[in-house]
Amino acid sequence: MEFPCLRTLLLATAVTLALAAPLSRADDTKLPDIGSSAGELLTPARQAEYGGMMLRELRNYGYLLDDPLVNDWLNAMGTRLGSNSAQPQQKYTFFMMKDRQINAFATLGGYIGMNAGLVLTAEREDEVAAVLSHEIAHVTQQHVLRGVERAQRDQIPILLGMLAAVVAAQQAGGNSSGDATMAAITSGMGLMQQRQINFTRSNESEADRLGIRTLARSGYDVDAMAGFFERMSAAMRGNEGGYSTPDFLRTHPVNITRISEAKARAEQMKKDTVLLTTQTPTGVRQERVNPSEPDVSRDPLGSANPLLPAGLQLSLPAGGAAMPRGASGLFDWARERLRVLSAPTPSELIREYEGLKRSQKDGLTDAQRYGVAIARLRDGGSGTRQALQDLQQLESEHPDNLWVELALGEAESRSGQHAEANRRFDALIKRLPQNRPVALTYAAVLNEQGGTEAGQRAQAMLRPLLARSADDPVFQATFARASELAGDSSRASEAYAEAAYLNGRPEQALIQFQALLKQPGLDYVTRARVDARIESIMPTVLEMRRLGVHDPEMSRN
Repeated sequence: MEFPCLRTLLLATAVTLALAAPLSRADDTKLPDIGSSAGELLTPARQAEYGGMMLRELRNYGYLLDDPLVNDWLNAMGTRLGSNSAQPQQKYTFFMMKDRQINAFATLGGYIGMNAGLVLTAEREDEVAAVLSHEIAHVTQQHVLRGVERAQRDQIPILLGMLAAVVAAQQAGGNSSGDATMAAITSGMGLMQQRQINFTRSNESEADRLGIRTLARSGYDVDAMAGFFERMSAAMRGNEGGYSTPDFLRTHPVNITRISEAKARAEQMKKDTVLLTTQTPTGVRQERVNPSEPDVSRDPLGSANPLLPAGLQLSLPAGGAAMPRGASGLFDWARERLRVLSAPTPSELIREYEGLKRSQKDGLTDAQRYGVAIARLRDGGSGTRQALQDLQQLESEHPDNLWVELALGEAESRSGQHAEANRRFDALIKRLPQNRPVALTYAAVLNEQGGTEAGQRAQAMLRPLLARSADDPVFQATFARASELAGDSSRASEAYAEAAYLNGRPEQALIQFQALLKQPGLDYVTRARVDARIESIMPTVLEMRRLGVHDPEMSRN
């Protein structure tokens, strides 16, 4: 994916150079682990720092799609796959991008991004899971760090060769010396880039092999990886007439060999597994399991844990449930919500749905009708009334669909039916206490209704979620507005500062926190908390300044 903003480009370049620069620490003489010394390039904490910095920069320029329902769906799928990966202890951060190009990528610290376009192209959740499991394998195998390690070895000889070519071109003199110099530099940079691409592509087979294993362990269809590759290959052939190749195909090149290998692995997986039929509250479920492998999703506490005495079995807590396996059943609804949230303009979205209606024999599906309804709801005006009617009809057909219920509550509130909306949300909160999408949607509705009482209700509802929502900018902004309405100015200022930091503006966050300390009557606990945040944010600000990245708004001021 290409990011045109200069500040983001500078950050990416600076981070790359910081990683590729030769290390000069006293402990560089340590012998690396046999196989690869990539893990010594950066500590896990440093990797997470760079990954978080990248995420905040992407959010700063509006590339991220921060939606509670979509994020919960993506994170549930990613967490399930991560727990069944080669490194279940690895912390992953999954995020969705607004871009409609077909792409996904993994970077430092377990940060894995996916474009909305990939979900829109997929035909089922298993295909999205196949791509996620592939990216998770890139993380577990440290492909990013290994690539940097390769770049370290290559860059000095190549740069020396570039220097020799530049000197020779300059000595030749004449009008062509400038062109020759540029050609030497370009060719050298091209060689460095090509070597990096070759190294990256050499990891694809390994990521496929481990990814399909993770896919199988998580209860997804192992044929989904080859199926998605085939569709991408068809898209590439269709683009040969002059259209640009999807970014996914540039970074994940697909050929007949790769598709054949994915199919062969899937067939072998099927031979190594048995079909297990179980009775669930929603009906009969069939899934393939490998009897020879421990099922970490069913045994998250690890009866095979080497740290435990032999034979000791740990069971799930009373009332606990094993991690879900396979598709969630929400893919169609998530895809349509993404279609709406990633649409360039409302008019283009309308044309898109009109095209879908004409191309499908039975017209729009229920999930697509949901998409049309939330599109109308987002537009406001006269569309709100029609959205309310559409959602009421959908609720009668899907009474237990949380996504429809939340949208219906929003439509009721925006239609002036505040009491009905609040009763609906109160029932949802009682049924699903501390559910993030429910709490955030209800709080946003109360904030829209306005007033001190509404703010106090929203603040009280969100407060229990504060501990596990520290890195959620949507939560922080919603909590800040609720606190503001409730008259809690210090808590509002603190949450607004947190939102600024998470949205890629650490310098602004630092100034806001420092200003908060000057407010009279600040209690000891709040003062200690703000002091701690200033201390933790300061290194990030200094590091970004070292990398040459500055907040343009702060520069103008």
